[in-house]
Amino acid sequence: MRKITFPLLALSLIIPLLIACGGESNEGRGSAKAGEKLFKEVAIGNQAGCSTCHSLEPDVILVGPSLAGVAGRAGERVADLSAEEYLNQSIVGPDAYTVEGFPASVMPLVWSSVLSEGQVNDLVAFMMTLK
Repeated sequence: MRKITFPLLALSLIIPLLIACGGESNEGRGSAKAGEKLFKEVAIGNQAGCSTCHSLEPDVILVGPSLAGVAGRAGERVADLSAEEYLNQSIVGPDAYTVEGFPASVMPLVWSSVLSEGQVNDLVAFMMTLK
């Protein structure tokens, strides 16, 4: 009986640990639906919202570049950055990488202090749907 008890006890401790550690983590991922809602806000804090300056229509320029199709090109903009990393950096540090034809320092530099990490993740998740 003792020979069977130890393996069962070990399995009962290991299996929950494996389940908890297995699979993909959702940490760092946002909600595209929440991101879309935030994107469409007229104002965020005391700043103009994203949709004030960025169109979702191809070739429609408001102030900044159109975000139509951004999910397909974001991963190709900067070597060694995934699309998600590039989009995140473009929000929290908008002057890090500027799109050709658009001047630096137009997008507010305050988003890293105005938006929570979760809100940035939500915006990135939304932009990743713009293929």
